[in-house]
Amino acid sequence: MHYALRTMLTFRTIRDAILAAPAVPLPYGEEWTPARLAALRATPHKQGLLAALRLTARQACTAPIPPLPFSAFRLFSDTGSRAEYEQPYFERRARLAALALVALVDESDEGIAALQDLIWAICEEYTWCVPAHQLNGGLDAAQRHRVPPEQMIDLFAAETAAMLAEILTLLGQRLDPWMEYRIRGEVERRVFQPLFSTAAHFGWEAAPHNWAAVCMGNVGMAALLLENDRERLAGVVERVVRALECFLDGYGDDGGCAEGIGYWRYGFGHFVYFAESLRVFTHGQLDLLALPRVAQIAAFPAQVELAPGSFLNYADAGAAHLPTGLLFRLAHRLHAPLPHWQHIPAESGHQGRAGHWANLSRSLLWDDPPPPPQPRPSGIVFLPNLAWLLDRRKLADVPVAFSAKGGHNAEPHNHNDLGHFIINLGGESLLCDLGAGRYSRDYFHGDRTRFLHLSSEGHSLPLIDGQPQREGPQFGAEVLACTPQPDGVALTLDLTGAYAVANLARFERRFVWQVDETNATATLTLSDSFSFHKAPDVLEERFISLVQPTVRNGEATWCGQRGSVTMRYNAARLSAHLAALPTENHSGEPITVYRLELRATAPQPDDAYSFVFTCSIK
Repeated sequence: MHYALRTMLTFRTIRDAILAAPAVPLPYGEEWTPARLAALRATPHKQGLLAALRLTARQACTAPIPPLPFSAFRLFSDTGSRAEYEQPYFERRARLAALALVALVDESDEGIAALQDLIWAICEEYTWCVPAHQLNGGLDAAQRHRVPPEQMIDLFAAETAAMLAEILTLLGQRLDPWMEYRIRGEVERRVFQPLFSTAAHFGWEAAPHNWAAVCMGNVGMAALLLENDRERLAGVVERVVRALECFLDGYGDDGGCAEGIGYWRYGFGHFVYFAESLRVFTHGQLDLLALPRVAQIAAFPAQVELAPGSFLNYADAGAAHLPTGLLFRLAHRLHAPLPHWQHIPAESGHQGRAGHWANLSRSLLWDDPPPPPQPRPSGIVFLPNLAWLLDRRKLADVPVAFSAKGGHNAEPHNHNDLGHFIINLGGESLLCDLGAGRYSRDYFHGDRTRFLHLSSEGHSLPLIDGQPQREGPQFGAEVLACTPQPDGVALTLDLTGAYAVANLARFERRFVWQVDETNATATLTLSDSFSFHKAPDVLEERFISLVQPTVRNGEATWCGQRGSVTMRYNAARLSAHLAALPTENHSGEPITVYRLELRATAPQPDDAYSFVFTCSIK
């Protein structure tokens, strides 16, 4: 019997399928015969990735294993800095991924000794959980937790377990028997025991965001490979499925990921990887990809693509290379529309985190043929659950896109950004969203609004009576109207509730986006209307870019690689100041953010300001 899943699985359904499942080649459902591997080595579009993996593997054979000293472990508690511990932690796993995949694909034992040393070193780590995910309360909090630090399970502990389990399964006959003994013992002690030997749950099991999928998806993949007791395995899979149910609760019917495209890849990607492992294990009896909303979630990248390879980056999203293995599998299984993709070695071993094992291995070993090209559709996309609007067009063959958002200020990886907008020309956002900042302890705890990336002061939003937007579920935007037009779209938002300004009676923001394809121009008219109980002391409109604008005579112009955006404003009512704000991007690289600040010279109790942005192509 094949279960056509339209609701989540019951335990009986899971148990029956697990107990009845015959043996199957795992973890990918295929035998890696010499002929199969030879064909993979000859596949033209995989040569760049294979070359990058081979380079990393050669270097890993001679380079010392990066140390993880106590001083680096402790540093997060002392300073909040994550990089000193995480860089060598992830470097170890990046090398391991490269060594394992090269040994498999090239049928070579040249790197086996280095591979085994790395496995042993990872099994010797005090904990697989990174300090940022367990040391916020210091030693006292660690001692009060129901499990000790070495049994704390975070994203990366779970990924480590699945990675080691898959490497053992793929290469087990070529490894020393100690490797199997050590991997099985460490995964049992560090992951399976704290999760499944008690009814107590980790908090992330109920998370409606990426943690539930990444943690439990990886634990589930490890269990399918390592757990020989089918009764216990049925219980493990049932608990995994319950967590994945919570993960899917974080998505509305529009399939939108509030965390952004990078966390779609991360969270939903691991949901898919486990779902496919479970489907293979049960010979298709349990197919989580048939669940409600999954097909709509799979379509998210194509819906939020600004231009080829460029995506909306609201919240903690950033530049996202989407793994082709994941995209092709979704296209073949669910007929998901494809965003622009390309075969590049962007996720080579040296750039990898633990999570890149699943992306790399599936992109390399899921040898699905590429689906046929799909033209990226022009026109309007509106995701009502997220309140994200996107309109995509072409001007003289150059992609041009406009987006704006509503929502509320307690979304996963939230930024205070209600009413913020983006104008993108040719893949470059000239009026931009900054995406994710550099992660640290304080980035996620305490007064997060002091970080430019997180505060509304780092977005194209007004400062009202000297106050930015506030954080919390009670601070939200209301979509008053979203109206398609023949040449564009109009969106009106009530943003009064995004601020906690006692003097503010009402704030509405209206966008009217119009595209003239004949004359290769696009225009955005932004209108802000304010009502106050009395005239505010300060009212300041702000616009954010990574491009320094020229400002003169009531105009500001941002020039990009393929076009420019010129904004006209009333210089008689607004005085201009350009602030250059140094900060860091998500990778810790220094960047300069340019914030155009237009201060009202004489704000009134009932006030309105209009700005006209004209996009021109070079």
